[in-house]
Amino acid sequence: MTRTMDVAAPHRTVPTDEERRIALRRMKRLATSLLIVAAAVFAVAFPLQDKIPWMGFVRAAAEGAMVGAIADWFAVTALFRHPLGLPIPHTAIIPRRKDEIGAALGAFVEDEFLSDAVVAGKLRSMGVAHRLGEWLREPANASRVTAEVSVAGRGVLTLLADDDVADVIEQLARRHLLEPEWGPAIGRVGARLVEADQQRAAVDAVLERAESWLIAHPEAFGSMVSSRLPRWMPGFVGGLVDDKAYREVLAFARAVRDDPQHPLRLAIDRWLAELADDLQHDPAMIARVEHLKADLVESPRLREFAGEVWGSVKVSLAQSLADPSSELRAGLRSGLIEVGSRLATDAELAAKVDVWVTDAAAYVLGKYRHEIAGVITETVERWDPTETTEKIELQVGRDLQYIRINGTVVGALAGLAIHAIATAVRALAI
Repeated sequence: MTRTMDVAAPHRTVPTDEERRIALRRMKRLATSLLIVAAAVFAVAFPLQDKIPWMGFVRAAAEGAMVGAIADWFAVTALFRHPLGLPIPHTAIIPRRKDEIGAALGAFVEDEFLSDAVVAGKLRSMGVAHRLGEWLREPANASRVTAEVSVAGRGVLTLLADDDVADVIEQLARRHLLEPEWGPAIGRVGARLVEADQQRAAVDAVLERAESWLIAHPEAFGSMVSSRLPRWMPGFVGGLVDDKAYREVLAFARAVRDDPQHPLRLAIDRWLAELADDLQHDPAMIARVEHLKADLVESPRLREFAGEVWGSVKVSLAQSLADPSSELRAGLRSGLIEVGSRLATDAELAAKVDVWVTDAAAYVLGKYRHEIAGVITETVERWDPTETTEKIELQVGRDLQYIRINGTVVGALAGLAIHAIATAVRALAI
């Protein structure tokens, strides 16, 4: 079977190690068979060359073929191991110089493949943003990315320690909410609201609530007025007074609610404006607010609040990430599709993204190029010499067997040519 590599289109197949091993054995048998054939031809031609003159040419060709085959066999074998197991100098080159080969390979990759020019040129030619956009705009792909992000998000939530997150929330609250003075900030917001007449909605809500409560609870007004009358007053008078007071209060609340220019409304507006000004400029008021804030800071409730906030957010996030139909995942999915459509159709945006990707790659390579290439060197160093030899031989051994085959053929031709020349020169000399 073969593995397919999604590197470029069309896909090219890469043989497995077992397929390489089978092909290597086949080529070794072929090269060895040629040597055996040459030896057999030599064994037949050598005793017959004195009786049959042209057998001398066959003998010379077979002799040259054997010399070429044996020499190239020695050369190829010497790369990977000691020929015939003999510790001949300058043999078993790959296992003996494994670490040097790994270092050289790492340096070659670093200089030739991880250079800024090569990587930047490749990224620019790929059109990363456009291709990514075309891929993301497909709903199925956006759903796939959403699912993967959700799984990663749930994993992050699982890894996060609740106490640590609560500490962060508390620190952020202290730094951004509690350290600045509250008075001036509240005063500025209040002044803007009063200037924009935004306080009227709050006043209306209070008045409507008060009126509704009075209507629903007339008994609550009770004997609030009659209890203050002299004891000699008849009881029915107290009841009339209480009823009259209740109706007057209710009518007053309605009047304030219905009249935007009611004196009470105007008084409330003036009071709110003065309060906003005092919060900004009155040191005593600012100090009072800061005192209240200090009490809040020292309260253990702040820590409890931070923990409750994170607990609620964590549960909500976990549920939303786990539910494929949740609004969070639906929003993320639609957002990815929208981003993909923009990248696929907006050439200017895609060009900017390509520049960002290229710059990011250049930064990473500039900072970590040596470490990336060092992975190759360190990996080869960790390999066992025998394992290294096998890996390299599986990759290039089959091609090297062609050297043996070519050596056999070239040796035969050379032997034949030398014998022919020698025969011709001898004939001329006679």
